Amino acid sequence: MFSRIVQLATAWFPLWSILTAILALTWPASFSWFGKEAIQWGLGIIMLGMRLTLKLEDFQRVLLEPRMVVSGVGLQYCVMPMLGWGIGEMMGLPPHLAAGLILVSCCPGGTASNVVVYLARANVALSVTMTAVSTLLAVVATPYLTAWLAGAKVPVDAVALLKTTLTVVILPVVAGTLIHQFFKEKIDRVMVGFPLISVIFIMLIVGFIMAVQRERILENWQSILISVLLLHCGGFGLGYGLSILLKLPEDVRRTVSIEVGMQNSGLGSSLATKHFASTPMVAVPSAVSAVVHCILGSALASFWQRGQK
Repeated sequence: MFSRIVQLATAWFPLWSILTAILALTWPASFSWFGKEAIQWGLGIIMLGMRLTLKLEDFQRVLLEPRMVVSGVGLQYCVMPMLGWGIGEMMGLPPHLAAGLILVSCCPGGTASNVVVYLARANVALSVTMTAVSTLLAVVATPYLTAWLAGAKVPVDAVALLKTTLTVVILPVVAGTLIHQFFKEKIDRVMVGFPLISVIFIMLIVGFIMAVQRERILENWQSILISVLLLHCGGFGLGYGLSILLKLPEDVRRTVSIEVGMQNSGLGSSLATKHFASTPMVAVPSAVSAVVHCILGSALASFWQRGQK
């Protein structure tokens, strides 16, 4: 019964995203209490939860299906960063907003993508593997891609970003591995609740950033919303289209589309909050992205779901 409730609550992630955005912008005090330091801990819990849901077989699939995994992860780190940079240039975004868009575009696939892939009746096992691999690669890819593409807009300390990404990605992975090794039987009993815990912390992070940046968001809401919509629509569309060119199966095309189109906005928010404190608008595209990609991803999953009936 409890597992069913958790599944339903997690599946309604897009609704929670919309409600979080509305509540944060209309009643900032509802989220402003969360705090900047809590974001780091929250992201660590999200990453730990993702690691605890992974099994050895998830990584073994890299060897069994290398072409599919490499194609998906390769598109993730080629398509989205270039889209983020290109949209910022095309729209003439202010430097801080453009840098924020680039930062979130350079992040790995988001944990919510696994839920959306399931709803789209695509390849869930492959989705989990792609998320895991892109997350591990993010330790190096995210800071250095961000520094390369956004360095001309705002000062970017790639080494500092690298250290933080290493902390929030690798430490939870190591901790999760040790927990699995020594407390496997006990942790399996509580694992069912981790997806919902991750959703809660993502909403707290997003809500906090939108609450404390409320005035700036409302002043620039059109350019922020349009740029983020273009980023994720481009990611979903190019992920699927390029998968056709690569002659991947239909279920893999859908999986790659979702993995490319949905970013780990929590990681982007955390990095922006810590390393761009003097330019707080850098964190805003990540917060808005968390809401937008969930809505778009769920709509796409619903479309594909109806097509199979």
